[in-house]
Order: sequence, then C-alpha cells, then structure tokens
Amino acid sequence: MRMKKGFWLAWIAGIMMACSPKSDCLYEGMTFADERMERGVKQAAALWRAEDGSKEEFQAFVTAHYAQTEEERTALFESLSRLMERLNESADVLTIELLKPTQLTNAGEPTEIDWIMSGYNASAHVADDLFANKVAFISILNFPFYSLEEKNRLGEHWTRQQWAEARLGDVFTSRVPAEVQAALSQAFANAENYIADYNICMDQLRTEDGRQLFPDGMKLLSHWNLRDELKVDYDNQEKQEMIYQVMKRIVTQTIPADAINNADYVWKPYSTTDEREPDTRYQKILDVFHAMQLMDAYCPSMPTAIIRNFEGDIEMPAEEVERLFKELIGSEQVRKVAAEIKTRLGRDLRPYDIWYDGFKARSGMDENKLSAETRKRFPTPEAYEKKIAGMLTTLGFQKENAEDIARHIVVEPARGSGHAWPCVGRNEKARLRTRINADGMDYKGYNIAVHEMGHNVEEVISLYRMDYYMLHGIPNTGFTETSAFLFQARDLQLLGYSKQEMNREAVLDQFWGMYEIMGMSLVDMNMWRWLYAHPKATASELREATLQIAAAIWNAYYEPILGEKDCVLLGIYSHMVNSPMYLPNYPIGHIVQFQLEEALADKTPAQWAQNYERWYRLGRLTPNHWMKQAVNGELSVQPILRKIE
Repeated sequence: MRMKKGFWLAWIAGIMMACSPKSDCLYEGMTFADERMERGVKQAAALWRAEDGSKEEFQAFVTAHYAQTEEERTALFESLSRLMERLNESADVLTIELLKPTQLTNAGEPTEIDWIMSGYNASAHVADDLFANKVAFISILNFPFYSLEEKNRLGEHWTRQQWAEARLGDVFTSRVPAEVQAALSQAFANAENYIADYNICMDQLRTEDGRQLFPDGMKLLSHWNLRDELKVDYDNQEKQEMIYQVMKRIVTQTIPADAINNADYVWKPYSTTDEREPDTRYQKILDVFHAMQLMDAYCPSMPTAIIRNFEGDIEMPAEEVERLFKELIGSEQVRKVAAEIKTRLGRDLRPYDIWYDGFKARSGMDENKLSAETRKRFPTPEAYEKKIAGMLTTLGFQKENAEDIARHIVVEPARGSGHAWPCVGRNEKARLRTRINADGMDYKGYNIAVHEMGHNVEEVISLYRMDYYMLHGIPNTGFTETSAFLFQARDLQLLGYSKQEMNREAVLDQFWGMYEIMGMSLVDMNMWRWLYAHPKATASELREATLQIAAAIWNAYYEPILGEKDCVLLGIYSHMVNSPMYLPNYPIGHIVQFQLEEALADKTPAQWAQNYERWYRLGRLTPNHWMKQAVNGELSVQPILRKIE
C-alpha cells in the first residue's frame, strides 16, 4: 500500500466551482482574447471573494497577470512548477519528521505529544496563503482546469507540456479553509493510529477445550497479518477456522475489548462473551466521513467525497469501476476456478478460502525455510536497503540504472503493516517501510517489502525521470499498486529461485485475488453511499448498515461459491477505517497488471525493465490515455476472463 497523500499542500483536488451570480458580475463587460482566457477568468472569478478585491480590482488583476505570449506563459509555467515542487517537498519533509514516532519502531515509543502532532497538517494554511497573495489566481487564470471528460476527449492531441499544464490546472480547483483541512488531517491520523495498533495476541487464543494453537509471542495486526497467517495455515484448518472467527468478531465489534493488543488476556473466539469493544471501528469511519463532509461545501461541482475520490483522484466514475468489478465477480469463470480449488483442497469451500493461496509458486514451499532465508539475508532495514540495486539487476535493470534508482530509496522499520511513502520532490527519497522483527525480516515481512519496493521504484522513476514536474506520478493509485504487484509476483525470483512466469497458475492466482478484493471494494463503496444517505447516523447504525451491505454482496456473489449465507467477512479490511475508498485501487491495479504482464510475456529481463521504465515515465495521464500509450488498449477485465475460459 502506498500512503495516500496526493499533494501535501493544503488544496485537495475538487473541480472548478460553477460561476455564481456574484462571480458573473466580476467579468461583466470584459472581452476575452481566446477560449483559454475566458475559461481561466471564469474559474478565477468563481473562487474570488469579497476580501480579494472589487470588480474593478479583479479586472485590473486579469489585465496585469494574463500571459499574453507563449514565451511569457512558458516562463510562468516553469516558475509555478518550481514553486509547487518546493512547497510540496518542504511540507512533506516536515510531515515525515512529525510522524516518525508513531509510524516507525526505531524512533522510540511515541509520547502524548507525538500522538497529538501525528494529526498536524504541515500545509493546512499554504493554500490560504497562496490565494491571499494571489499566486493561486495567477495559476488559475493562465492554466485553467479541464474536466475528466475533456481530458479524455482532448488529451489525445495534447503535447507533453499541454498535459503538464492541464495538471497544473488541477491544483487550485477549490478553496478549502485551513481549519477544514486540519480537521480532515486529524481524523485521518486518529484512524491510522487506531489501525496501526490493532494487534491480536494469537498465543492467548484458546479452543473450546482449552488448547493453544498458535506459538508463544505471535502478535498479528488486523487485518493484514491475520489474513497472511490464514493463507499459510492450509495444513491446519482448525487454525484457519479460529482466525476466521476472530475476523468476524472484529467486523461485528463483538470482540472482547481486552483482547486488542493485550498479551495477558486469554479468551476463546467461539464463546467468550466479556465486554465487547465499543463501536470504535465504526466511529473512526464516521469521524473521517464528517471531516470529508466539511469539504463538500467548498467543492460544489464535486460535492461528495465519493465523486472526488472516483472522478477526481481515480479519474474513473464510480459506476464504471463498479461495472468492471461486477463483470468479473459475476462471471462464470469464478465457478470454474472455485471448482479447481475445491478439487485441490478435497473439501467444500469455506468463506476464508477467498484468500486461497495455492496457485502461487511458493504455495508448495515451506514458509519456515523461506523465513530462515530472509532473516539471514535481511537482518536489518539497512541490509535490505543495500541489496535493492542487486535485486533490480536481477529483474533486468542495467547495473548503473539500478544503482541510481536504489540511491533514492531508504528502508525503515514500520510500526504498522508496512507502506511506501513517496518522494514528492527531487531532493527527497522514497521510503520503504515494513515490519522487521528483532531476529530479522521473516518471509511475510519480505513479501510486503518487495511489494512496497515496487511502489518505490515507480515513485523514483515517475519523479526523477519525468520531463515535467507537474506530470510526476501515475494516473491513479491503482497504477502504483500495479507496480507493487509486478514486483511482489517476483519475490522468489529475487531470492534466487527460478524466474516467475505468467503461467496458468499465475493467471489463476491473479484472478482469484481480483475476486476477493473486488468484493471488499464494493462494500467500501456502498458503505460510503449509505453514509451520504444517512449523514446523521450513529456508530452502531453504521455498524449494522455495513454488516447488511457486506452480507448482501456476499449472498449475491460469494455465498453460491463459498457458502455461509449472510457472511460479513467482506467488511474486514482495515483500509475501510483509515483509507476511505482506497480499496478499489487494488483491483484496478490487478486489472492493469494483467494487461501489462501479457505485454511482457515474451520479453527478456532487459526488455522487461525497459518496458517497465517506459510505462512509468508516461506520468500522470488519465487512466484512459495511459493504457492507450502503454499497451494500445483500454482498462478491461476481458483479457483475464478470456485466459480462464
């Protein structure tokens, strides 16, 4: 997972505000030199407030600051791009430092002050300042905003600089007060801190007859580590059933309050009825929702977090995303793959088989032996960091190129499950964060580290190798997840095992992974739709609604395959708490990954690396245009469905 930051400056992309009667009068009587000037003037007028000046002052401002020649406009673009990079970078550096105690295990135990400052937004007032000194208006006037529909329609004929100018136009599209930005940052920080410390002490779980199934000292973070432990326990279904029971109790909030991160509390997941955790999980979601709501009034053309997330961030309408997901999870191919899993397991499928891991190359390998190998190779974060360049050369990157990329990546021990923190300025490093135990990096930690390294390599290439700063990055977060998946699928190859190919097993593994995460994503999306329909809901009402949503999606697409009517397992993902509507990025990433893997199928390692770098130097085009330039196609589940037939 990459931390969802976007620009760290206080603006959060919405869309241009519709002109009000007041803003109309600001440009009454003006003549426009061209369509771009008219667009810029009207968008600037829509954000101009009384305290910014009178009608006469507005028109004088336009006359003084509209770039009349291409030379003036290019010089202004370069100046604003440099400003954006420096402001993004400085806010990011401060944020990284403030968050170290709560995010990294080598920064000491966080104090009360550290927890308070983890919610501080280092850039909350920057947008206000840039509107106050009129820099934002200069940018809007000369580099106006284009809608998603316009970008997709016009972008085919744009030059790279025109694309970069359009991305500059995305920056100042709403005028959100600093106090609203600060409230949102605090809500996110509170949710993140809650999830980062939600551990289950597995050695304290007991069967109904009092047996301990898990080894002493095993502490698993929900949901990530619980899921990964379940995947490796296919030789012990009793363990899987116990983990499944714990997961259900987390979702339903019937887990004992004392069971969370408590190494002294012994309990039975099937029968313990001690005082349950309050609806904290759902209250954190509500807190984020209400903070998001505060922004709605300042983004009238994108008046909900749902629209801003899908049409603004992902740049795909929610309805299109939902259609793609239902096309796959409702396909006949699901039954075919499920039948094969059932044959391999020799039993009827259970709900937790949604995480069946038997198609992976490592599924027949002893994870304890793999962990022994990874602990030896990577005893510390520094040891992993030193080996990044060598791992990149294994994948096909030229030695000098690999070393240059590796120089821009630093490895740090995560307090949570692990994530990638991107570099947003060319004086920064990308940060790879994963859990590393005192005895070294076990295989689970290594597998996550390789995933996060995929993010980091994308982040370095799409920033340091980019022709225009305003194009740095990728179309949406799903495309950086694609990079992470491309690397993660080759984790054994990086340990010296045979090259991992996109064979039939790998296709089945990708398909089943899509089937799992698409259902989780639909729960997340529909939970947010429910929130907007019930904005005054309590945490307990949200809990009940989420359980009903999860059960309904399960009954429609999963119960016929995996059994157990009204199962709520689809509500387990921690992202639903600390990263609202992030989940759709994963299946989008898987869809893109499959299409890229097809394009790489017959390539040598050197060609693999060359294609990878070409793709991630395309930058922040829309998903539509990125796919056209990368593989001459569109985002679709049909390629993988055809492979399953």
